Amino acid sequence: QVQLVESGGGLVQAGGSLRLSCTASGSISSVNVMGWYRQAPGKQRELVAAITRRGSRNYADSVKGRFTISRDNATVYLQMNSLKAEDTAVYYCACGRGPYYYYGMDYWGKGTLVTVSS
Repeated sequence: QVQLVESGGGLVQAGGSLRLSCTASGSISSVNVMGWYRQAPGKQRELVAAITRRGSRNYADSVKGRFTISRDNATVYLQMNSLKAEDTAVYYCACGRGPYYYYGMDYWGKGTLVTVSS
């Protein structure tokens, strides 16, 4: 089992920045890919960014050039710049044993709310 704890969400004005953090504990040796998903009200959950143990990154088109995912062993970060109102969502940290995010994530955090005011 792996436990994920997110932090860093909050309220920010459009154009501002936030940094999310997520630390994994437990059987972290089995974890390969870590990432961030988000779910806005009335919408499906979507991938924001993911990073493998080797550093391979994937981003949603909507955040490319604005968000950066990084990883330090069992902690994954999401630096969010130039935030827009449409970035408002609950952000979930996730991790998986597979080689890439599209193999599916096995563990999920409880989520942290990001609200961007316009």
